Amino acid sequence: MDDYELVIVGGGLAGLCAAVEAGEQGAEVLLLEKEGKVGGSSVLSGRYMAFAGTAMQKEQGMEDTAEMLVDDMLEVGGRANDEKLVAAYGELQLDTYNWLVEHGVEFLSIQAVSGHSVPRGHTIDSNQAIQAFYDHAVSMPNVTIAVDSPVIRLGRSARGHVEQVFYEQGGRRKTANAAKRIVLTSGGFSQSKELLGHFAPHLKRTIRIGGPGNKGEGIRMACEHGAWMKDIPYLSGTYGFHPTAEGPEKSQALAFYKGAIIINRRGKRFVNESLSYKLLGNAALREKENSTYQIWDQTVMDQSVPGDKLYDFERLLRKGLIKKAESLQKLAEQIDVSPDALRRTVAEYNEGVQNGEDEFGRHTLTHHFGKPTPIRTAPFYAFETKVAMLATYAGLSVSTKAEVLNPYDEPISGLYAAGEIAGGFHGAGYMTGSSLGKAAIFGRVAVKSALGKFQQTIT
Repeated sequence: MDDYELVIVGGGLAGLCAAVEAGEQGAEVLLLEKEGKVGGSSVLSGRYMAFAGTAMQKEQGMEDTAEMLVDDMLEVGGRANDEKLVAAYGELQLDTYNWLVEHGVEFLSIQAVSGHSVPRGHTIDSNQAIQAFYDHAVSMPNVTIAVDSPVIRLGRSARGHVEQVFYEQGGRRKTANAAKRIVLTSGGFSQSKELLGHFAPHLKRTIRIGGPGNKGEGIRMACEHGAWMKDIPYLSGTYGFHPTAEGPEKSQALAFYKGAIIINRRGKRFVNESLSYKLLGNAALREKENSTYQIWDQTVMDQSVPGDKLYDFERLLRKGLIKKAESLQKLAEQIDVSPDALRRTVAEYNEGVQNGEDEFGRHTLTHHFGKPTPIRTAPFYAFETKVAMLATYAGLSVSTKAEVLNPYDEPISGLYAAGEIAGGFHGAGYMTGSSLGKAAIFGRVAVKSALGKFQQTIT
């Protein structure tokens, strides 16, 4: 048996932030990753992190506060979120942003994205961020990272403290003893047909594109020791992916947040396009057809953001994933939708934009930000869109100190969790950037709490 102060299970952003924090606190730490390399689902994300009041925002003349960010999170989550977790995020987010910058994470731009009342989606290159933290971690002599090392079970001592990690490495069973605590950062269960079938059978029509290792083992291991679950009723798919995303490239576009509309195969709108893309996914799955389309004009196309994972429409056009035509008639013919229905839908939408009385209640581009524009400037564009199971956003019940809780809200001795594996934070919706944001914030919180160095202020 090998002894460490901390054992971290999972090598995505939450796990790597935890490892670096632990290393800088002087702890002997082992990070176990079951895949052949670190990164997990973090590298598949939309590359946004939700922060407020940053120097980057101020340089661009944007006014934002932690209070505004918290209000948006709670509103988007239908106030089904754990308000204490969200408040903790608000309190710690700016310090974490500065910590990420200090550790070499490059923030590239700021965008207005799902659920934000002001632009606060700080864009990163996920691979660059993961590499920066991996390099920091392996440079510290007190941090050990082991890949190809799947964890099998967790062991509890006679006094009820979860302190042993049983894992495999090189075909051998091994045991690590965590003298202080175990931190679970092993992601969700988007790739587990069994768990999705059990918890979310309504998502069977989604395409599955989550991290290959996200099969819920960490959740199973925690539940064996009495963990409770949160947000399971709100499991949703993510709207915005092209059907080819089931393959190696996860092509995605959120043109509706720049002014596109969403139609079904009958050429009709069916939803307020400014909603969280989780709620849009729910609406799309209620349609009988398995595909929908985003429709926009040159006014929206001109807002393409080169290199952005969600808004680089020109790149998708070059790849042949976006249809283009000089008239709505010809566009409808390309996507096999009734031309009359599409023209009527666009005309009704434009009329609603002009008089401020949209049929579905759309008055902004996303959440409370931006003004819709009429779709009338040729050429016109269409992007076939499906709902994907990218991340589960539901999981273990945790405290603001990242302690894993039992059904009575009591901490399970020795067990902490952060990142996608933790539930209770998002509630009924999802604000873009909050997943990577909570991974970094609560990855650090878990370590500080485990080492007795976290100053609790949220009660």
